[in-house]
Amino acid sequence: MTSDPPLPETSSAAEWRGVRVQYPFAKREAVGPVDLEIRRGERVLLLGPSGSGKSTLLLTLTGLIPQSIPAEVDGRIGIFGIDAQARKPWAWAAHVAQYFQDADQTLCGMRVEDEIAFALENRALPPEAIEEAVTRAMQRVGLPDSWRKRRSLTLSGGERQLAALAATLVQDAPLFVADEPTAHLAPEAASRLHALLTKTDPDHCILIVDHRLDGLIHAIDRMVVLSRDGTIIAEGHPRAVFREKRELLASLGIWCPASSALDAALAEAGVAPPIAPLSVSEALGHLDPASASHEEIERARPAVAAFIAARSARPVPVENARVVARLTGADCAPFLGPTVLHNIDLAIHEGEILGILGANGAGKSTLGACLAGVLTLKGGKRSGAPGGLAFQRPENQFVAGTVREEMLTALPKRMTDDEKLRRVADTLATWGLTSFEDRHPFELSQGQKRRLALATLTIGENWPLLVLDEPMAGLDAHGASTLAAEISALRRKGRAIAIISHDMDLALQLCTRCIVVGEGRLLADGPTETLLSDPQLLKRAGLAEPSCAPARRWLQQVAGC
Repeated sequence: MTSDPPLPETSSAAEWRGVRVQYPFAKREAVGPVDLEIRRGERVLLLGPSGSGKSTLLLTLTGLIPQSIPAEVDGRIGIFGIDAQARKPWAWAAHVAQYFQDADQTLCGMRVEDEIAFALENRALPPEAIEEAVTRAMQRVGLPDSWRKRRSLTLSGGERQLAALAATLVQDAPLFVADEPTAHLAPEAASRLHALLTKTDPDHCILIVDHRLDGLIHAIDRMVVLSRDGTIIAEGHPRAVFREKRELLASLGIWCPASSALDAALAEAGVAPPIAPLSVSEALGHLDPASASHEEIERARPAVAAFIAARSARPVPVENARVVARLTGADCAPFLGPTVLHNIDLAIHEGEILGILGANGAGKSTLGACLAGVLTLKGGKRSGAPGGLAFQRPENQFVAGTVREEMLTALPKRMTDDEKLRRVADTLATWGLTSFEDRHPFELSQGQKRRLALATLTIGENWPLLVLDEPMAGLDAHGASTLAAEISALRRKGRAIAIISHDMDLALQLCTRCIVVGEGRLLADGPTETLLSDPQLLKRAGLAEPSCAPARRWLQQVAGC
């Protein structure tokens, strides 16, 4: 057995001093100059717009950039007081556990138990210790024991993310670095993971990039915000940053918790919370009907109502609209996999936005592919027009060498060259990709890849039905807002759109109707607001209420005041 070299006694877990990173052939630096220190026991959240260099900064820590991914790196990077370049990236495995933005960069296609054991086997730990650690990691993340012998390739996107997280957490390293660890997780699993990652431990620290802030932000000690040019523009406790830098964050398209918007609305109404809130419940805590004055309640009421309305889809009648696609008695299975959903009856109409909700592994992506006609049914019948499908991994859609070519290939041949170029230019501007038109799609950040995949699917107006699988994953607030506007515009044109999502706020904002998948069937089908207000259904399906739910309850509470 090999022993890991001891670390020097220092308060610093990780530090970047004057760090700049520039990729080959890039016209500008991807990140920097950055001066940042993560202290032992600290829990730090790194935020920034898409393409600001968050993932790049994380990959420089153990030397993956530039030793595995070519780039020019200037400045000094240290890990527990040691120059990061003094060791190879693999030699830091006992001290730094790194979860990558794409779970497939962690997994190797082995059985789940072997994926989790892999890092410990490389450190030559005894088999008994490895077995104990694997069992403990699976229990912490919530993986059932029946997954042990499953190939990671057979898991759904969310299930792969859970397996990759277990494979990272099992290292029990004093520094955990996580890049979008909850992007594809159902709310219950995301909440459990946030609790795991952010528990107070003086011997462990965490640096996390995550757009999913509600449920996480309470446990964060410090926030660091990157601007579009990859430099630090704000730093401090979340309460201070979200209130004092709110307008700056919004202008850059950086995610803020829902409580930040409510805080601003209440401040404008003259009833601001005494301290900056990190949850909607906190934002309304000083307006308890039992203690707040009638005047305060009346000032707050319209602000809270507007806050809820901005996050709720307006009813769109579709009863008499044409059915675009229908599944009748459908048995659905993933490619080369067993049947996971039985006897599904489902129809989607022109001008309808349908939400498909459920826990990880419930069969949502499989159902979406069957609805689009991409997967052949094991039983039952599908009728209607074929649909376009935006895959959970945007890379699966790319076929061309540049962003511009990717869009041109998606346009119908009947268009003239001039028409195509104008359409591409307009679409690049809409999705904020104009400056990347000559870049290879694989050179983009994850959020930029997502925007490109969605842009290529919608540019040609070829599909009466669109199925979008986790379309918001990896997007910053600006990208999400653009996507929401595009989806609404497509609905107004009569397109039918199905959105597979773990984001209950997104479902409430865009979908007037949702279905909930679980236990091998449809558990529910109805108005989104009704389904997301049913606590028993949410618990059964591993979901959570949307972030504005406490505000809705407060309005009901004060209705008689």
